[in-house]
Amino acid sequence: MSPSARAARAAAYENPRPDIQALVPPGARRVLDLGCASGALGAALRARGDVAVVGIERDPDYAADAAARLHHVLVADLEAFDGWDELGTFDVVIAGDVLEHLRDPWAVLRRASAVLDPGGLAIVSLPNVRYWETFWILARHNTWPRRSEGIFDGTHLRWFTLRDAWALLDQAGLETVEVRRQMRLRGRGSRWDGIVGRLSRVPGRSFLTFQHVLVGRRR
Repeated sequence: MSPSARAARAAAYENPRPDIQALVPPGARRVLDLGCASGALGAALRARGDVAVVGIERDPDYAADAAARLHHVLVADLEAFDGWDELGTFDVVIAGDVLEHLRDPWAVLRRASAVLDPGGLAIVSLPNVRYWETFWILARHNTWPRRSEGIFDGTHLRWFTLRDAWALLDQAGLETVEVRRQMRLRGRGSRWDGIVGRLSRVPGRSFLTFQHVLVGRRR
């Protein structure tokens, strides 16, 4: 990845994701981070206490940075990776904004959930294609938007509503136990987002939900 492309995506892919951190139980001791990028999230989890974080990352530049921050990093394409059985088991698997980049996210999540201990958690973050801007752009411009990050990231191959996200977890043997909505008025954020967030229980809230973060427990 070129330096300019990485810089354009840094805010989305190289941040410590406090929203995901908050969902990792304090007692977790082994965490698997799928598509760990530069390891910012894993480093923040390790700083909390005695937790070993293993990352899988396709981009070698990201992986090199992550290797200095995490317990262990494997450079691999998640869809081609065949070493799941050698990883051991984990308390938590994290898939933060990675599954939508894959041809077959369903198969990858099934494989990943199989390395969870019984009752272990998968934390899955997915952009919400039912966001209001999808319909506005299609109606106004009659074309599908392509951007460097966010819902319309040009590298996204799959698209999910909340119902699709539930089905994704269900087919992987995961019971959805919590859903958190990241609500925004605009894709890049707005000073009104705090007010928008208070609408999380009103009808039509999915149109203001930029991203869903789901927690699934292995059955």
